[in-house]
Amino acid sequence: MVLGKAITLVESNLPEDQQQVSILLEKIIQHTGSSIRIGITGVPGVGKSTFIETFGKLITSLGKKIAVLTVDPSSQLTKGSILGDKTRMEELSKNPIAFIRPTASGTTLGGVANSTREAILLCEAAGYEVIIVETVGVGQSEVAVKNMVDFFLLLMLAGAGDELQGLKKGIMEMADAVVITKADGDNIKSATEAQAEYQHALHLLPSSPFGWSREVLTCSALQNKGIENIWELITRFQKQSISSGYFTENRVQQNVTWLHDYVDYLLRMDMQRFPSLQKEMADFENQVAHQKISAQSAAHHLLASYHAAIKKS
Repeated sequence: MVLGKAITLVESNLPEDQQQVSILLEKIIQHTGSSIRIGITGVPGVGKSTFIETFGKLITSLGKKIAVLTVDPSSQLTKGSILGDKTRMEELSKNPIAFIRPTASGTTLGGVANSTREAILLCEAAGYEVIIVETVGVGQSEVAVKNMVDFFLLLMLAGAGDELQGLKKGIMEMADAVVITKADGDNIKSATEAQAEYQHALHLLPSSPFGWSREVLTCSALQNKGIENIWELITRFQKQSISSGYFTENRVQQNVTWLHDYVDYLLRMDMQRFPSLQKEMADFENQVAHQKISAQSAAHHLLASYHAAIKKS
């Protein structure tokens, strides 16, 4: 598939490939931005893949094209990745108007691939109307994904109690809605109780920028219960945020954040082309590790060396 090949291209770190990526993005940029971008995260075992498959089947039943960008955990030793989401979403992966792309997170902080933003644009240019970005799990990735999507969904398990106490306030503040999963069988009662507890917790948080009232819903992806309510909530959010002007304002700020992040990325990549800097970086890493020099001083020395290396090149 052409889309898959294009995403593979943007994932490449080769300078010649990155030049082609820049040309490609310039050509498609005017054909992007028409989707609803949804970030989905949740604690391990919450059933993200099962939820996304059931949710995706609902979206496609409505005649809408859906793209799912899943970021798989990579080994910090081998940089390998399981990349098993197509197996876990077997039915959805066979749907002709669904696209599932697993990507290894590599060394990217928080488990969001470097190329996720570019992949979103490519999917939009290919005509996908709903784009889901699934994160590895609850952690640093939430901040990164929040800066890429329009709607941020937090999936939680029933039996709130200790979980609610340990849940980071920041993650709750970022969420536009919370869904208690696996609300079926013997879990229905505990899911309902958890729903009430989380709803109370959300009421204690500051209101959203445009007056959106965060809600807590329950669902059973296995029994396909409550999924339609979640989609209705998301479409209501989209309409309300567009009418208030927040939707466009948020996208504008995200574009600026993307620029800043990519400049940082290019600077780090450019430093790697100087062997002397790599040796100096290794030396400073050792000194900082053993508290022989502060990280700040080491960074300033490296920056000065970088400037000197550029002048010589």
